[in-house]
Amino acid sequence: MTQSEQDPTASPRCPFTGAAAGAGAGTGAGAGAGAGTGAGAGEPVPLLGPAYKSDPYDLYRAMRESGPVHRVRFPSGIVAWLVTGYEAAHHTLNDPRLGKNHSLGNDYWRSLASIMPEPQHSQLQVHLLHQDPPKHTDMRRLILDAFAPRRIEELRARFQQLADALVDALPDEGGADLVQGFAAHYPFKVLAEVIGLPPELAVRFDRDWGKVVQPVGPQDPGRPLYEGRLRGLQSYIADVVAHKREHWSDDLLSRLVIAQERGELSKEELDSMIFQLLVAGQEPVTNQITTMLITLLRHPDQLARLRHEPALLPRAIEELLRYDSAFELTTWRFFAEDSELHGTRVPAGDSVIVSLCAANRDPEQFPDADTLDLERTPNSHLAFGHGIHFCPGAALARAELQIAIGTLLTRLPGLRPAGELSELVWIPAVLARGVNQLPVAYDKRIRPSRAAESLSR
Repeated sequence: MTQSEQDPTASPRCPFTGAAAGAGAGTGAGAGAGAGTGAGAGEPVPLLGPAYKSDPYDLYRAMRESGPVHRVRFPSGIVAWLVTGYEAAHHTLNDPRLGKNHSLGNDYWRSLASIMPEPQHSQLQVHLLHQDPPKHTDMRRLILDAFAPRRIEELRARFQQLADALVDALPDEGGADLVQGFAAHYPFKVLAEVIGLPPELAVRFDRDWGKVVQPVGPQDPGRPLYEGRLRGLQSYIADVVAHKREHWSDDLLSRLVIAQERGELSKEELDSMIFQLLVAGQEPVTNQITTMLITLLRHPDQLARLRHEPALLPRAIEELLRYDSAFELTTWRFFAEDSELHGTRVPAGDSVIVSLCAANRDPEQFPDADTLDLERTPNSHLAFGHGIHFCPGAALARAELQIAIGTLLTRLPGLRPAGELSELVWIPAVLARGVNQLPVAYDKRIRPSRAAESLSR
């Protein structure tokens, strides 16, 4: 964690209201720090600090009202271009001029960006998120069948068993931490089933490795710890590949290993895809479970309604995704040449990022956007992105979230905060929203059969 994130006074000041930009503003250096016209001109807005992480929506509202593109500064010190507003976000996510490959980034971006160091960057970061067509198209095709909606529906009963087993292990009454007791473990257990990770390897996975999706810049004092996690995860991936070569079965991991043996993937691409599955396939869902629970705990009337109207759950999950998405910002995108983006000049190789959370609260797209409406329809939110990089695991995530939230609400009657929600500590991840601890109280944990009975009364 950087010093600015540890400092509770280092919250962002919105420059559009005339207040000082705060600790993150500065003159900067390099192509990204001084360029820009129109809405993107001026001092960069700092996106850091506890106040920003706990509730960024006032800042996003001010940015949307000021224009669609803004210069922002991240904790690593890098200045980037942030897109806000639904229409602008939707257009940017589908803009063929923008590429995801890190080779498009300029020297300024590379010098400060919170990306992996070498050699891990070249060995673990050539996965789908950082590829462009045609390579992206070929790699994506390899995984789509495993996450197809029909297959996910066939596995729902197993996912429910996994959720119930975790709730069975919670205290009978009183309360628990729903991160450590449930959200931190459920997505990985589901993922292992879906991709074919055998139990003897699944038990060896260190959840701390998942924090590599919270990268830190090269000057951050936490960089050595981050690099240690990378090395541990890389060694684990090597063991997964070796196991699948010896014990092939009809599962996604085995098919990826076979694809590499056939020359369809390089070793680096194989390792990167497994890295993406293991990390991106679980940590965002863990965070999304926590943001959904926090939202419902802040709206106890809606929580009670959802508990007693389980048929509302699919639509409610879509609204909870819109209202506070755990995947707050997209990963980097780059122009290959100086370009105009919604009236703002963006230099080649500067990073362009879309704020999914800001887009999902745009009143031009969603009436009463700051109101939680569990029956909202239509609800074309961007929580899973859009375009060719739309999340391939969206159907799986939706099933996990429906089962997780539904199970916790029905089996933990009287669910309520065990402290002040305003005192929760939000993770300092650059792109994500969530908490590492969520203490709750409840009346008494009930069995699955009794939970069903209580809903039928």
